[in-house]
Amino acid sequence: MASRRSLLLAAATLALAGCSRRSRMQAVPAGATVLALGDSLTFGTGASPDSSYPTVLARLTGWNVVNAGIPGDTSAGALARLPGLLQEHAPALVIVGIGGNDFLRRLPVQDTRANVRATCEQARASGAQVLLVAIPELNVMAAVARSLGDHPLYAEIAEELKLPVHGGGWSGVLSDPALRSDAVHANARGYELFADGLAKTARELGLAAKS
Repeated sequence: MASRRSLLLAAATLALAGCSRRSRMQAVPAGATVLALGDSLTFGTGASPDSSYPTVLARLTGWNVVNAGIPGDTSAGALARLPGLLQEHAPALVIVGIGGNDFLRRLPVQDTRANVRATCEQARASGAQVLLVAIPELNVMAAVARSLGDHPLYAEIAEELKLPVHGGGWSGVLSDPALRSDAVHANARGYELFADGLAKTARELGLAAKS
């Protein structure tokens, strides 16, 4: 238990350190539409629908969080889906958390990086604010060894585009077997802890009201 608390505290500290280097963002009021773009980690694979992180985040913030997670989706797939999602939902904020399946399938990192960057740029061009979520370099062996860490491309993109990044969230959860449903997916408690950390980051950035 102590090691889990230490791991999650370290992840939260890393995320907030990244936030502190960037200016506060415009507040997203309760009831506003927020688009959570991603894959199975966004969809909530491994737990019931009401345990997915977008659902928990909605409860914590009062936002209308649209779960745009599709299991198995890649960064290219998310980029292709984004225009229709932006047109349909006109979100005030887009949370971009994609790339895990690219890493699992060993797709070229330069392609993943270009797709994630283009996704962030396209979302911002629509008038939405963007919060980037760092994804660990997923592989089963690293998960078993409890040695997952954020892929560096997310911090690099955040720095280049001057975007906030929530770092350490998935790496912390997926490194703890007690918080996983399998090697690469969270369980209900894992999704809850991830959403709680993301909400704290949003409050530190000024996106969400402090509780």
